[in-house]
Amino acid sequence: MKFNKRKFKQAVVENVKSLYRREMDEATDKQLYMAVAYAVKDLMMDDWIKSQREYKEQNKKTVFYLSMEFLMGRALGNNMINLTHYKEIAEALDELGLDINVIEDQERDAALGNGGLGRLAACFLDSLATLGYPAYGCGIRYHYGMFKQAIENGYQIEKPDDWLKDGNPFEIRREEYAKTVKFGGYVEVEIDDTGKRHFVQKGYQQVRAVPYDMPVLGYGNGVVNTLRIWDAEAIQTFNLSSFDQGDYQKAVEEQNLARNISEVLYPNDNHYSGKELRLKQQYFFVSASVQNAIDRFKNFNDDIHDLPNKVVFQLNDTHPTVAVAELMRILIDEEGLGWDDAWDIVCHTCAYTNHTIMSEALEKWPIELFSRLLPRVYQIVEEINARYVRQIQEKYPNQPEKVASMAILYDGQVRMAHLAIAGSYSVNGVARLHTEILKKRELKDFYEMRPEQFNNKTNGITQRRFLLHGDPLLADWVTDKIGDEWITDLPHIGKLAIYADDEKAQQEFLNIKYKNKLRLAKYIKEHNGVDVDPRSIFDCQVKRLHEYKRQLLNILHVMYLYNQIKEHPDMDIVPRTFIFGAKAAAGYSTAKLTIKLINSVADRINNDTSINGKLKVVFIEDYRVSNAEIIFAAADVSEQISTASKEASGTGNMKFMLNGALTLGTMDGANVEIVEEVGEENAFIFGKSADEIMDYEKNGGYNPHDIYNSNMEIRKVMTQLINGYYSPENPELFREIYNSLLNKDQYFTLLDFDSYVAAQEKVNEAYKDESAWAKSAILNIAKSGKFTADRTIEQYAQEIWKLEKIDLTK
Repeated sequence: MKFNKRKFKQAVVENVKSLYRREMDEATDKQLYMAVAYAVKDLMMDDWIKSQREYKEQNKKTVFYLSMEFLMGRALGNNMINLTHYKEIAEALDELGLDINVIEDQERDAALGNGGLGRLAACFLDSLATLGYPAYGCGIRYHYGMFKQAIENGYQIEKPDDWLKDGNPFEIRREEYAKTVKFGGYVEVEIDDTGKRHFVQKGYQQVRAVPYDMPVLGYGNGVVNTLRIWDAEAIQTFNLSSFDQGDYQKAVEEQNLARNISEVLYPNDNHYSGKELRLKQQYFFVSASVQNAIDRFKNFNDDIHDLPNKVVFQLNDTHPTVAVAELMRILIDEEGLGWDDAWDIVCHTCAYTNHTIMSEALEKWPIELFSRLLPRVYQIVEEINARYVRQIQEKYPNQPEKVASMAILYDGQVRMAHLAIAGSYSVNGVARLHTEILKKRELKDFYEMRPEQFNNKTNGITQRRFLLHGDPLLADWVTDKIGDEWITDLPHIGKLAIYADDEKAQQEFLNIKYKNKLRLAKYIKEHNGVDVDPRSIFDCQVKRLHEYKRQLLNILHVMYLYNQIKEHPDMDIVPRTFIFGAKAAAGYSTAKLTIKLINSVADRINNDTSINGKLKVVFIEDYRVSNAEIIFAAADVSEQISTASKEASGTGNMKFMLNGALTLGTMDGANVEIVEEVGEENAFIFGKSADEIMDYEKNGGYNPHDIYNSNMEIRKVMTQLINGYYSPENPELFREIYNSLLNKDQYFTLLDFDSYVAAQEKVNEAYKDESAWAKSAILNIAKSGKFTADRTIEQYAQEIWKLEKIDLTK
């Protein structure tokens, strides 16, 4: 669509008037942002309408991507990019006296996700639209996200992320598609005149699921898909009868139930009511999404048996796996199918992505809770389990250990990953190593029973968000060198490799990196009050905080390096800025204490003038997509240091690589494939292998005391955790971390410490050779082509979903 600058400027001016009764010079920056956002949304509406109309008329198979998280980031800039009008719109705003950067900064990141799971889902939606595949993203419209992170006195403080406070200009409320979701009560069997049994849920509470649609644009192709997020509302907002009788709590009971469901992402489940709320959330959005998909199917198709040819539900990790049982409920109770027909449809409609090797994340619900909250669904799960157990026993007679390993219901729990595997036609991992570990260890019995069900789909990222928008200087440079085909065909970026040895190109790249580091340094000064040297090595670890990701290993090394500088003031070290960004789950005390440790170390080092600025440590508050873009663009070193065998894939590693950072990491997750692409000489690899770690876990043989007793440097760092060196007001503050490392060291932090130190020393030496560093950085960019979400989605679409692209020329 051709951009009309005059009309766009006029639309912005009119929006300011109609929304706020103001002239342009009277409007606040926030009001100007809203006016611009509505004008940009108007540019998308015709294509959105046309895309959805064509989906209906062409009646092609559609994927419904079910996910608890969609970490979308800011919408305005991304929509401008995918409209292919970013520079034209920026120019139009400039003519109105507006700075596009100031306008974009007014937008709150949509608080619909937290970590890699949600960002992957967002990248996948971008790729689905860009490739032209029919798709819906399905999730929850959280009012306050997980939380807005504040750092006070070094501690993480969780505050509500009120991202909807000023409204969301890119969403549309779709009242006409609202659904009813039921919780609790009991099930009665009623027999009709023909003798057929009907299972009827009674005595339940119910909420209304109201969808809000957000457009997801494909890049320059006119395709607009939909992210449909469900908000929970009361069926009856106020019960006057109960109020008049003095039962004030009963009067607003339904309203409170609804409000709780869509308030926050991942409520703390360290207590029973938190677990109950999480299960309610999962069933709420799954039930609404499945109901919606079936209604949509029935509008254009007559035979429910044809559902697998028109609909696929992709279950993004274990959170939405109750979809297997919910689809069965609808097919049996509402569509009148028999069990065998319904199960056959389910098993050809659902596909499951496993995103974790960590057993703690393979969700399990107490049967008491599950059966009380979802009585009819639980009956169906019981029957699925009974039939599945019979299959296991037929396949493996006289092997009760197989039933114990594979049953859906076992030891008082509903094992959701097992339900997903039983009811899905595809189970995929998200990196080659991860998938092999699933097949050989975590899900070994399932793989042996149905090996054809398992496959790998290595994750990817969207280059349009994380290079074209996030690093515009580098994006323009790449386009100038090789053309712009990389925007929709990232492997094309491989042509950049011929410039890796070009001295002029190396210097151009380094100048761009320096400008990006200046931008991040300015952000750090404004938000942290710390001056950092843009000529220092920017060493970055930004990701969800978990012990297996080993932010602790990173900060222990910082403590070690600080000790070395103090003991050897003249040591030859390139100045280093260590940059952290991470949120810890509200109930995860060890992770939160690690944040406090990082900030305590930062406070001491950043205020020690005797080291002459050789070290700085920065913790970026409230890490999110919008500040991540700035960090990726500025990074020199990408810290990907998880315990080998624990990280399923990682996608931050890919974003750093795309922006010319060198990977410092273990051979874990997608790091393995990154190193294969770029060569080990262009990365810094350390640590025990996945096989070695798994062998220690299985057979023992590692005692952290041995390392503590034999390594003086580690002993000194460990002692500083408990002698008040970093916490003079409370020397025992970090005792929990000390004890966990010395008595258990579950994630082999001390075991990998020396290898990590050696890799860091290689980083220091490599950075001194400016030309060689630039060459490696350019090669990292050039070899990033495999790691586009476009490739991943093409594999899903062809190998799992069997989708056809929409034809908008008809």
